[in-house]
Amino acid sequence: MTLDTLAAELIAMADEDQRVRAELLAEGVLFDGYQPRMAEVHHRNAARLAAIMRERGWPKRSMVGREAADAAWLVLQHAIGDPPVMRRGLELLRSLPQGEIDPIQLAMLEDRVRTFSGLPQIYGTQFDWDERGEMQPRPIADEAHVDARRGAIGLPPLAEKLREIRDALTRNGETMPRNAAARRREIDAWERSVGWHD
Repeated sequence: MTLDTLAAELIAMADEDQRVRAELLAEGVLFDGYQPRMAEVHHRNAARLAAIMRERGWPKRSMVGREAADAAWLVLQHAIGDPPVMRRGLELLRSLPQGEIDPIQLAMLEDRVRTFSGLPQIYGTQFDWDERGEMQPRPIADEAHVDARRGAIGLPPLAEKLREIRDALTRNGETMPRNAAARRREIDAWERSVGWHD
């Protein structure tokens, strides 16, 4: 397989991910649990990305171009049902030289892997509903210094990002799930079932 073919494949994988997401959003069912159609796309893409990582390492910008490398990152970020794939991808991304990955992408992946693993995030990029029905960042390590860490990689202050997310939810008419505690238990059970944590 040529690098051009690989780049086209990665872009097609990300395009399918976004197309199915948009369809489920339009149907009003995207946020009703982990939709089977979305899960199937994520799992199929994760399996293919795992094979690419085994054969070629991470498909970095200097290998496949920025668009395809960004597509590979999106596929990895959405491989939530495949913890070994996400963890391996994170290891590879951490080892890339500067310029091969957007530091914000690396931070988002780091935070996602940590929160799914039951650990506090570092950059405050992962949010969820709390028991009071408010969108909040998931737990953050050393929260007093999170804005310094965010600023160092080009992210806005956490309070600003939280306002932006809450405003978008209001604009889109999205509200907290009926039973936030039950939803959190379902998420925790799912995380355990796929191997994120005990």
